[in-house]
Amino acid sequence: MNDKMSLSIGDVDPPSPTQYSTPCDSPESSGAACLSDARITQVKIWLISQFHDAGKHVPDFDDTPQTISYLHNIVTRSHAQTEAATILSNDFRHKSAEYRSQAARMREVLEKMGLSMERLPSKLVASAKILANVANLLDIRDTELSSFLVAAFDLSQRKDEVAEKKAQANQESRQLLDFTRKALARLTYLKRTLAQLENDTVPSESEMAHWRSSMVILDKKGTQYLQEYSNYKKMLDRLNYSPEIRHGVLAEMADHRRKLQKETKPILDTLRSYHDLPPDKALAALAVEEKKMQFAAAEKHLEEVLQSAIPE
Repeated sequence: MNDKMSLSIGDVDPPSPTQYSTPCDSPESSGAACLSDARITQVKIWLISQFHDAGKHVPDFDDTPQTISYLHNIVTRSHAQTEAATILSNDFRHKSAEYRSQAARMREVLEKMGLSMERLPSKLVASAKILANVANLLDIRDTELSSFLVAAFDLSQRKDEVAEKKAQANQESRQLLDFTRKALARLTYLKRTLAQLENDTVPSESEMAHWRSSMVILDKKGTQYLQEYSNYKKMLDRLNYSPEIRHGVLAEMADHRRKLQKETKPILDTLRSYHDLPPDKALAALAVEEKKMQFAAAEKHLEEVLQSAIPE
């Protein structure tokens, strides 16, 4: 079935389904082949009929299984729609005939009553036409007052619904307009902020470069201070420094030293005055020994005070 299939028509009528012979007539044919050949036959008949109505030739196409299946679906839908359209058309023609017969009867009754179109006033005819047009616009089948009232009520309801939808649409439109204004204001603020940031970029970069160089210097200083701290700590460890020796203790020791110096100053002055004495060796030696003993006692007292001030 892969050969090209060409169907040409001239001025002849479209073929009927009985003009095609299908392989299903042969008892040796299988069910699948029979169904496929039947579809091909239906597609051919439908294509010829459609193109014949348009006065054109059926174009060539490959009758592959996919093509035949697609065309057969189109044929099935076309037949269903044609059948539905035929039913509707027959129904409309039947209703039209009924309406024409009813109009003829009503015209005859009106003529017998002397109410024919020719005898009625022109204003009445115009009013009747307007009434008929309004009935058609309202989609009602008669011109009864009740029908007009029902149609007017329905129209009023639809008007209220449209008004409600319009109000809702206006509210949404106002909200969207408000959102748009806020978005524009926000966009303007962001643009202004961006321009300000771009203007501040150059001085900020120079300041950042300064801070970067300062950070490098501070990092070097920090390393140096840490090294000095480590050296001072080692030195204090060598001197057996303990945290108990605080500045206050050292200040007290310095004050006590000054007091001792003030106490020993008269003794030193006395010893210096001995240099002016006559050279009596015995008395001088005795005085010197005495003063040495006093000075040793003072030094011992100072040493004891210092040892008592330093905790063990």
